[in-house]
Amino acid sequence: MAAKNQKTQKPKKRKQFSSSNIDRDSSTSKKPKLLASAPSKSPSNKPLKKPFNSSKQKREHPSHSKFKKLDSGNENKELTKRERRIQAKELAEARKKKRKQHYTLEQELASLWEKMRRRNIPKEDRSKLITEALQKMKGKIPEIAGSHVSSRVLQTCVKYCSQTERDAVFSELQPHFLTLSCNAYAVHLVKKMLDAASKKQLTGVLSSLRGHVASLLRHMVGSVVIEHAYQLGNATQKQELLMELYSTELHLFKDLASIKESRLIDVISKLGLQKSSVLRHTSSVIQPILEKGIVDHSMVHRVLVEYLSIADQSSAADIIQQLSGPLLVRMIHTRDGSKIGMLCVKHGSAKERKKIIKGMKGHISKIAHDQCGCLVLVGIVSMVDDTKLITKFVIRELLATLKELALDKSGRRLLLQLLHPNSSRYLNSDGLAFLNLSVLSLSAKNNSEAGSENILSDESGKEAAKSDIPEENLDEERTKEEATTNSDMTETKSSKSDIPEENLYSAEGGKKDPSLRRKELLVKSGLAENLVDVCIENAGELLTSNFGKEVIFEVALGGSDGILHPTLDEKLNNLHQAIAALAAKPKSEEPEESEEEHVLENFHSSRTIRKLVLDCPAFASTLWNKSLEGKCQLWAQGHSSKVVSAFWESSDSEVRKMAKEELKPLIDGGILKIPENKQLADED
Repeated sequence: MAAKNQKTQKPKKRKQFSSSNIDRDSSTSKKPKLLASAPSKSPSNKPLKKPFNSSKQKREHPSHSKFKKLDSGNENKELTKRERRIQAKELAEARKKKRKQHYTLEQELASLWEKMRRRNIPKEDRSKLITEALQKMKGKIPEIAGSHVSSRVLQTCVKYCSQTERDAVFSELQPHFLTLSCNAYAVHLVKKMLDAASKKQLTGVLSSLRGHVASLLRHMVGSVVIEHAYQLGNATQKQELLMELYSTELHLFKDLASIKESRLIDVISKLGLQKSSVLRHTSSVIQPILEKGIVDHSMVHRVLVEYLSIADQSSAADIIQQLSGPLLVRMIHTRDGSKIGMLCVKHGSAKERKKIIKGMKGHISKIAHDQCGCLVLVGIVSMVDDTKLITKFVIRELLATLKELALDKSGRRLLLQLLHPNSSRYLNSDGLAFLNLSVLSLSAKNNSEAGSENILSDESGKEAAKSDIPEENLDEERTKEEATTNSDMTETKSSKSDIPEENLYSAEGGKKDPSLRRKELLVKSGLAENLVDVCIENAGELLTSNFGKEVIFEVALGGSDGILHPTLDEKLNNLHQAIAALAAKPKSEEPEESEEEHVLENFHSSRTIRKLVLDCPAFASTLWNKSLEGKCQLWAQGHSSKVVSAFWESSDSEVRKMAKEELKPLIDGGILKIPENKQLADED
């Protein structure tokens, strides 16, 4: 039996070996052709199968088998895949756990926020809640700042927490300011931190943003942060941020950006930079910003103004063409943006001007009330010859808000420009110089000159109105090549003493006769008729207003050059009657108890009526006959005395003759005081 068992055991071993050989053969059949060579029919290849006779030999010397190496490689691959699956599973579980913890923290912070943000909560209780919330957020503030839920809690904590706690939050957020600046939820917190930052902290933030100004300006969210930081910085810090956008050298070397010159043309000459290189770099910064439509920020407006100061004719024309349209409406709320708007109106073609005006549809009233935007509208009515287009899109929209415009500091400028154009009484030197902004590379004068360099005059640093050069010498200065290359942004027209004021500051850009353009916009459009009606209905309010008094004065006077008289004489007489009726009201014995101050005793209205008496004899006659005749002694004291004395000081002989008999006794008796230099002889 033992012998039988031995015989039966041997074949089992052989079968095992054969099975292993079969496995190996099968494994080799699956191997690549380069590693497992195909069997050959030649007898020289048959002995290659002999090394597989002994299993012990194979286990003791695994290195001798090429197939064993391939098997071990498959096992390693399987282990690697398994490890990857395990790692992925562990990572998913960790993330799930982290999300759960974050959700729990958000719930806790939300409950605290509902308590701390109440208005009627005591300060001590709020401080405790804030301290508890900040303690829970410690170490996780950068992550919480980017959450759409928890970021509001952090904003409230920063708003009401102590300075020590705010500094702790700031120190934890400072390394992540650049990342958080591009987060739609964290941007509000970053702005709050910048508002509450000390000078040292603000300097640190600005230094961390250095080198990323251009990329942040191209980002819809990041541009808000860099603009906010720009507004908070001082003049030196603003200049350093801007310098990065002008040139690669200024971007890389901080010392070069720390120069006193603010204008780009001066920086180029000071540092000896190549103008063509600066143009290319600045253009590469500006173009992506314009393509994305991120044009709301004053920083972008400043860069565009400086770019136009050195741009050649084709580059400047391309920028003006890109901006001419609805995009410009979002820029004219800043000083530099309104300069760009004026340049687009002045140098744009008829088609581009039409796009600009159509793009303002629905925003005319808001633009007219804006301090900077109103000047662009003033430029439009002063330069654009298409009066039908202006009437359709500008004048018609203003008819519904004429009263508000007349009483507004900025809104009145558009009306006064039409009534009395380019008057230094209503537009200061800056406003008058603003109308004469020009890009020299696009002006007809420089294009006609042979061999002249296309440079644009830059008004950014030195206003022409503030320049020390007299106006009569400006032409001589412009003829010099050196003055042309280093000119300022505004170009003031030279003048002679015999030129009227409105022609002295007349704006270029239109070919139509200015008086004809005025008449079409003011009279034919119906604006003047509606404006006179508004003045009649609100005469008292306009007379006593600091800004409305100027509008009603020009309307009652008939406008410059009497532009309203031929058509609206009847309505102007009604306005004179309305003002005289207000002056004819009886004087109150107890002015402290009266609801409204009398127009003759009010500071603004008394001065306005006095000017009308001096400049408009028709109004003076109406006022005397209806209000003051026989009552001069009653109004000979206080502010009203200015109105009474105006009849004596009038340059019109009929007005003086009308009031002389009643005023002379008052003057001789010392009741009505007249300046010595203004007293008239009896024979006059």
